[in-house]
Amino acid sequence: MALPARQQVTYWSVAALVLVLSLWWLGNVILPFIMGGAIAYFLDPLADRLEKLGLSRAASTAIIGLVTVLIFVVLALAVVPMLARQLGQLVALAPDLLASLQAFLNERFPNLLQNSVVNDTLNTLGTAIKARGGELAATLLSSAMTLVNVIIFIVVVPVVAFYMLLDWDRMVAKVDGWLPRDHVHTIRTIARDIDRVLSGFVRGQVTVCLVLGGFYAIALMAAGLDFGLLVGSVAGALTFIPYIGAIIGSALAIGLALFQFWGEWFNIGIVAGIFVLGQFLEGNFVTPKLVGDSVGLHPLWLIFALSAFGTLFGFVGMLVAVPVAAVIGVVARFFIDQYLQGALYRGQTEREPTAHSPISLINEETGEVTGATETTEHES
Repeated sequence: MALPARQQVTYWSVAALVLVLSLWWLGNVILPFIMGGAIAYFLDPLADRLEKLGLSRAASTAIIGLVTVLIFVVLALAVVPMLARQLGQLVALAPDLLASLQAFLNERFPNLLQNSVVNDTLNTLGTAIKARGGELAATLLSSAMTLVNVIIFIVVVPVVAFYMLLDWDRMVAKVDGWLPRDHVHTIRTIARDIDRVLSGFVRGQVTVCLVLGGFYAIALMAAGLDFGLLVGSVAGALTFIPYIGAIIGSALAIGLALFQFWGEWFNIGIVAGIFVLGQFLEGNFVTPKLVGDSVGLHPLWLIFALSAFGTLFGFVGMLVAVPVAAVIGVVARFFIDQYLQGALYRGQTEREPTAHSPISLINEETGEVTGATETTEHES
């Protein structure tokens, strides 16, 4: 006998409340498990492909683990120190950039700076950066190292990711066995929609970020921009939020190019052309290939989720913001569909199915809903 709807709502509400309180209270304690789970989810399709080639799950996981560790070591030894050095140089150069901007505005638009808020703002900003620029860079680096502890990255997260990737299919099957039998098909359908959204957005968009970040960094460094690696990395990382990465990256790159190549318009045009080419490749080849069609995560909804969860739960909240946003979006669309098919929206009471009336059937294997026609006893 199925539980009344009110009791079911109560149980699911309690489960959601427990999840929120766990994020609130445990915080950094569950951080390595969340990060390890995210890495395992990201790499699970690759492990499945290796299994199809004839390797065991353990061998597939070991190969993926070794390659991942190798990539991490290369990045830690080659890329991260260069990024830190360029960040420090950019902070040290910031007062000169502001002074050049002020001189340019004073020469071309003298009335703009005379007794104006713009002049006072530039002076104040330049003084603040000059006085506290080094401290700001050191604070950013030390905060990052404190936020994501070195020990967690080097020891705990890889271990958690390895074992979760090794047992991923068994864990999914175990959780599937815990689902309430009255709603198993509905939950499976919703879970497949959530997986489609996450796999399409997170896996695809992270790959897009890496591809575009590498393209921008290499192209800007080849163009001779002094901080090409830093600008390309920033633009690639912010590509996770649609349009934001291109806008901020191009503004930063063109601004630095104007300071470095003033008067050399061909070089400045090359820097601008790199971002134009990057946007063309992203919109026509990279994103359609890796992400595919729209996955239902609107940029405004994504920005709101990152801001809200980051404010409430800190770094852990930002890690779970996208998955939770995807879950909320899928569940909201499910209930909207139920509402549009119900009597409250249609304005009429539900009627019993009559001869040749369509009814819904659920495939036991896939959980998909298919249409069928009911035959009454009079026709049999």
